[in-house]
Amino acid sequence: MWASRSIRINRCGRTLRRRDRGTGLRRQPLNYEALRKVVVRVNERLGTNYSMHDLRHTAALRMARDEHLSIRDVQTILGHVHLSTTASIYLVEDQEQVIRRVQQHLAEREQRQSLPPAPVAVGYDADDLTILFGGNPS
Repeated sequence: MWASRSIRINRCGRTLRRRDRGTGLRRQPLNYEALRKVVVRVNERLGTNYSMHDLRHTAALRMARDEHLSIRDVQTILGHVHLSTTASIYLVEDQEQVIRRVQQHLAEREQRQSLPPAPVAVGYDADDLTILFGGNPS
């Protein structure tokens, strides 16, 4: 699987990079120092000041918001010992999204309330069920 033109992830999950040391291009493991140099070169070209930690944090936020990954998955990937560490940092809700979801919930609740009640199943008394669920019998 290719991550970019010069970086590749092999079958064992190890990240490899292309490197020419005078003998032609060969694939070598991508270690900390090599990745740091990549980030430095990118920062120089873009005029930015990103760190590898910034990239880790961005990746973690994206994973935490991915509906296909659980927060436990993100914890494992990041290597956090405690789930609370992962949750307190990466389970940050956008206020507008929370408001939108609450509005949607309230609109759906209103729609459900406007529907006629489901018929009572055989063997149950409609007045008993009404009382049980907080209503007034007819």
